[in-house]
Amino acid sequence: MTDTAAALTTRGDRICFAEPLTRARVVRRPNRFIIDADIAGTEVACHCPTTGRIGDLVLDGLPCLLSRSRSPNRKTPYTVEAVSVDAPGTRKPAWIGINQTAANRYVEQALKSNLLRKIVTVRSVQREKTLGRSRLDFLVNDDTYVEVKTPLDHLQVPLGDHVRTRPRPPLASTDRLVKHIGELGDSLEAHERAVLLVCFLYDNPGFQVRPSSRHEEVGAQVARAVRRGVEIWQVNLLLDEAGARVGRHFELTPQFLV
Repeated sequence: MTDTAAALTTRGDRICFAEPLTRARVVRRPNRFIIDADIAGTEVACHCPTTGRIGDLVLDGLPCLLSRSRSPNRKTPYTVEAVSVDAPGTRKPAWIGINQTAANRYVEQALKSNLLRKIVTVRSVQREKTLGRSRLDFLVNDDTYVEVKTPLDHLQVPLGDHVRTRPRPPLASTDRLVKHIGELGDSLEAHERAVLLVCFLYDNPGFQVRPSSRHEEVGAQVARAVRRGVEIWQVNLLLDEAGARVGRHFELTPQFLV
């Protein structure tokens, strides 16, 4: 848990950080766990909260937001919370959150503050509950299971000529997110709800799974889970230096795969 996600408060539709994030610039990403950032002319090694790819992006040179750790045991004093692909000089850039662990804390705060009433009106929230073969993030009101997924492998944002990208190999395997949807459908009992909440820390227009060699099989698996009662929702949480605002959230249908 980062310090940013550990002490959250709510004001209106905003989830507020205990202290503002620091704006910096990515210098390089030397490995999966570290991002070197320039903070007001000083280069600092920062924790990278996701070990996988962040879309097709080459991060070097991009603006970023950092949270500061107050733990004396941390080797890296900052965590990179977000990057921006807006044009250089943009005064109020749109941020792409990259801290998938923090996303669960934001969703928990949103649930407890009843900011996701389109999905569920909350009376109680429990963390990490078991449903069948799956250990899910939340149990709401004793009958609604909520599992949060924060995809970063495929970013649905426009990229200008100033942003560098790297090629990626074709996707040949079934998406893990989709496999989890199938497990939820198999485990549901009467009078229970299961919500797969696809959470983006930016303004995603509508989630789509990247096509693969097993696209039709994946689509059939999702449709079967939906028939069994699994609900698939998307929520966009919009980050800035001060916190995260709950943006649009809506239910997805199996056609989101197309």
